[in-house]
Amino acid sequence: MNDLNRNELFIGGRWVAPKSGATTDVIEAATEKVLGTSALASEADIDEAVASARAALTGPWAALTNAERADLLDRFAAALKARGRDTARLVTRENGMPIALSNGVNGFGPAAMFSYYAGLIREAADEDVRPSAFGGRTVVRREPVGVVAAITPWNYPQPLAAMKLAPALAAGCTVVLKPAPETALDAFAFADAALEAGLPAGVVNVVPADREASAYLVAHPGVDKVAFTGSTTAGRAIGEVCGRLLRPVTLELGGKSAAIVTERADLDVFAKNLLEVSLVNNGQTCHASTRVLAQRSRYAEVVEAVTETVRALTVGDPLDKATNIGPLVSAAQRERVLGYIEAGRADGYRITTGGGRPASQSVGWFVEPTVFTDVDNSARIAQEEIFGPVLTITPYGDEDEAVSIANDSEYGLGGTVWTTDEQHGLDLAARIHSGTVGVNYYALDLAAPFGGVKSSGLGRELGPEGLAPYFNAKSVYFGTR
Repeated sequence: MNDLNRNELFIGGRWVAPKSGATTDVIEAATEKVLGTSALASEADIDEAVASARAALTGPWAALTNAERADLLDRFAAALKARGRDTARLVTRENGMPIALSNGVNGFGPAAMFSYYAGLIREAADEDVRPSAFGGRTVVRREPVGVVAAITPWNYPQPLAAMKLAPALAAGCTVVLKPAPETALDAFAFADAALEAGLPAGVVNVVPADREASAYLVAHPGVDKVAFTGSTTAGRAIGEVCGRLLRPVTLELGGKSAAIVTERADLDVFAKNLLEVSLVNNGQTCHASTRVLAQRSRYAEVVEAVTETVRALTVGDPLDKATNIGPLVSAAQRERVLGYIEAGRADGYRITTGGGRPASQSVGWFVEPTVFTDVDNSARIAQEEIFGPVLTITPYGDEDEAVSIANDSEYGLGGTVWTTDEQHGLDLAARIHSGTVGVNYYALDLAAPFGGVKSSGLGRELGPEGLAPYFNAKSVYFGTR
C-alpha cells in the first residue's frame, strides 16, 4: 500500500474501504500541493470500528496477563521505531514541523511512550487487598475502562496519539483512534505497527473523520471513555456531551502561557532556549510560553534579546535540518495568524521583527516569526491563543505583578520562570496557576503528568497519572463472618 494514498480505514484488524467511499486530500504545507489522499469514515464506519473494539475487549486481548500485554506493547514500540524516520518526514510534509524537531517527537517519541507504559504495567498487580477499618478486608481490583475514543489534533499527531494509545492499551482497553484530516496519513503508522506487532484484531482501529463523524464517535453508546486533545472550543463541546452521558473524559486543550523573566535571569540561557520554549513547532504548540513578561529594570535588555534571537531564526523548507521555522499547517491557519498580527498592529503595539509573510517564501503557508512589545496583558494578542510564531512582551514592576499578569488568563497549561536561583524559580512556579511550569527550560517528561487547569482542560496524561484514567476501580468487600 502506498503510504501517501491511504484510501482504506483500519477496522477490526483489516483494511476496509469506507462505506461512503469518501476521501480527503492531504496538502503539503511547504508546497501547497496534494501530498496524498486518506479515507474518511462515515457514521456507519464509526459503528463498525466501535463494534470491533467492543468485541476485542472480551476476546484474546482480555485473556492476556499484564506481562503478555507488555510484551505486545514492546513489539508495537519496536514497529513504530523501525518506521520512525519515515513517519517523522511524513508529518513534516503534512503540517510543516521542522524535521529536526519531528525526528524526535514524531519519529521516536511514540515508541518511547509505548516502552514506558509496557514497563509500568509489566509487574503491576491487578488488585490489592486492604484491611477494613470495621473488620474484614476489601479487594480493590483495577479493570480496563473499556472502549476508548481517542481524538487527536494535527500539530503533534504522533506523540499526542501515543499519549492516549499507550496507556489505554497498557490498561487493557481497546481504542478507536480518530486523527485530524490534515495529518491523517501518518496516523496509519499505528495501524501498520499494530499488524506487525500482532495485536489482536479490533484492539486498535484508525478512522480519520470530519467533524460530524467525530461528534458521532464522542456520543456513541459503545464508547466508554473519550480522550481528546484540541481546541478549548471543541473541548467544551465534547465535555458537555460526556457530562450529559456521565462518560469519563480527558481534555487537553489550549494555552496562553507566560515566561516570567526575572531580574536574576541569565538572558543568554533564555535566548538560547527561546525557540524550543516559545516558538517550538512554528508556534503551533499549546503549552508554548508566548507571553514574555520582563521586569522593567531589564525590559530593554529582554526586548533586544528576544528580538535579535527571533530575527536570526531560519525560515524555510521544513525538511532542511537547518530550518527553525517552517510553514503553518494550512492556508486557513496562516490567515488566522496573520489576522492576529493585524489586530495587534491596529491596537498600536510595536513590532520589532516580523509582521507578515516572508518575502523569501513565495509558496507554502509561511508566517514570519513576529515580536510585539509594550503589550498590555488585556490585549487580544495577549489573551487569545494565536497558535503561530507570534510573541508578545509585557513589562512588570515587582514579582507580585508578574505572577498576577501570568495568572490573568483563562488558560493554565504551561509557563516558565527564568532565574539563576532554582529555589527562587520553584517558589515562583508554585504561585503560577498552571498544570505545568518549567524553570529555565520546558519539556514534557514521560514519567510526569501533563495537563492543564481552567480552560486548558481536565485530567492528566503521561506518567502513572496518565495510566490511571484508563482503569475502573472495583471494590470487593469481605466480612469477618
